Amino acid sequence: MSGPLSHIKVLDLSRVLAGPWAAQNLADLGAEVIKVERPIKGDDSRAFAPPFLKDEQGNTTKESAYYCAANRGKKSITVNLSHPDGQKLVLELARGVDVIVENYKVGDLARYGLGYEDIKAINPGIIYCSVTGFGQTGPYKDRPGYDFMAQGMGGLMSITGEREDLPGGGPQRVGVPIIDMSTGMYASVAICAAIAHRAVTGQGQWIDVSLLDSCVALLANQAMNYFATGESPSSLGNAHPNIVPYQTFKTADGAIILACGNDNLFKKFCEIADCTHLAEDPQYSTNAVRVRNREELTRLLNLIFLKHTTKEWVKLLDDAGVANGPINKIEEVFREPQVQARGMQIELPHSVAGKVTLVGSPMKFSETPIKHEMPPPALGQHTDEILTQFLMKSKSEIDKLKSEGVV
Repeated sequence: MSGPLSHIKVLDLSRVLAGPWAAQNLADLGAEVIKVERPIKGDDSRAFAPPFLKDEQGNTTKESAYYCAANRGKKSITVNLSHPDGQKLVLELARGVDVIVENYKVGDLARYGLGYEDIKAINPGIIYCSVTGFGQTGPYKDRPGYDFMAQGMGGLMSITGEREDLPGGGPQRVGVPIIDMSTGMYASVAICAAIAHRAVTGQGQWIDVSLLDSCVALLANQAMNYFATGESPSSLGNAHPNIVPYQTFKTADGAIILACGNDNLFKKFCEIADCTHLAEDPQYSTNAVRVRNREELTRLLNLIFLKHTTKEWVKLLDDAGVANGPINKIEEVFREPQVQARGMQIELPHSVAGKVTLVGSPMKFSETPIKHEMPPPALGQHTDEILTQFLMKSKSEIDKLKSEGVV
């Protein structure tokens, strides 16, 4: 592997999305990632289907698309953690790695002798990252947690979706498991920071990240809006609580996003939209008054945007340097010239499907560029390789582990 973390070895004991997302980021950065899965069933997300991948003849495989979204760049070994010899195998693996990522319920791995203190005893420099629904402390620590629950409990759903008083209004979850993924991102950042700290001090440490904490952190400006006013923000659909106009508008043949992040951009928009009187009107001349008078301004702008098609508006706004964009379907995203130029769609060989199309990493480095070389692994694809090369097991030892249901 190449990349800025090519000197790092990671043991991925996580499943589904938040933990695997963190480990996938580390793999993208060049780390060697060994994913431990249950024999036969594997990661829970292998069953999150359809859709499944199709092979080169168009036949449906047993590889779920969901699993492939969060596990590129890893090697898969199957280990039965409920078996004492399986626990010993994981301890052996833990001796030789820099980082462990796990998302078991609080205390579960400690019952197997695989908790932080257990690993620290045999590998003092270990960076052990625990990802849970609610964290290792607090009254909810023993509760199971999922992205959907975190979006609700963390307030995100209350500010997402159309206004309550409009058709279709009410709380909505984000269209992807955004809290799982953001928790994985926070975990990745924390792990990289811990690696940097260890490089200076030699100390490993235990990292505790949770879905609920991550959701609360993502409230960002909306949390500050609450702190500043004492009032809970509500959902505004595609409008912005602090910037106007910063929303979608219907055009003659579709819709477009207009993002006037400052007064100068609003003035530029008004010039090309032939409505300079709005930029000069004291009711709309500054963002603060536009926020206060958003309903009337939105009504006026809705009429203006119906005069041209989306393509025509994109050209006019682009030429004026005003931020805008169409609302793409997923298939349209990957046809965007910019997305193609940035290498955000990649293709790798796959042991079952023949080849697999994946989303590439958004991280670009000048000196240590990311090279996507390993596809999401089939279940247990690298069991023999890891046992032989990483743990130096003989063929007879491996055969015994398989016959006893350990791997």
